[in-house]
Amino acid sequence: MLSIFLGATMAYLLGSIPSGLWIGRKFFQIDIRQHGSGNLGATNSFRILGKKAGTIVLLMDLLKGSISVLLLKQMDLHGVSPLIIALFAVVGHTYPLFANFKGGKAVATFAGVILAYQPVLFLIGLGIFILTLAISKMVSFTSMLTISIGVLLSLYFQDMVLTTIALLADIFIIYRHRTNIQRILNGTEAKVDIFKWKK
Repeated sequence: MLSIFLGATMAYLLGSIPSGLWIGRKFFQIDIRQHGSGNLGATNSFRILGKKAGTIVLLMDLLKGSISVLLLKQMDLHGVSPLIIALFAVVGHTYPLFANFKGGKAVATFAGVILAYQPVLFLIGLGIFILTLAISKMVSFTSMLTISIGVLLSLYFQDMVLTTIALLADIFIIYRHRTNIQRILNGTEAKVDIFKWKK
């Protein structure tokens, strides 16, 4: 059981790395929590820091999830799926130890978890995400729709752990986007053109 505790701690600490906060402070002397949506995720980083920095934040947030899974696969978890323990990376991203427990909305880090665990599902989800974002121009709506479709698509792989974790992540991500949902319903949700991010 010690290995499970260590694995969970490792995943949480990896997830707690506040990519957007650190890059904003180091290279732009900006605390992105004080700008835009105030969120530490990739979307706000793109809006506030620009395309290049936003891309780096996105990749770092993805890697937090992927590296957690890859490291957990090398550990003896006593029959517990690494996918379950990797959820602590998502928790870390959302409630980061290194940023006063106020982080992102879990989308990119959970996507990184799926990338390492079931890359085919990730690639399908990525295609859905890009297409939906290009049409709706709303990152929040796109994120929620993609993960919800992903839950259904996960059934194809006949992996109940994957489907269960995807469903739990779907519920959590929708909860994290509750203020966005209200803005969508009010017609006030911010829209973006993925081809026109500032440089």
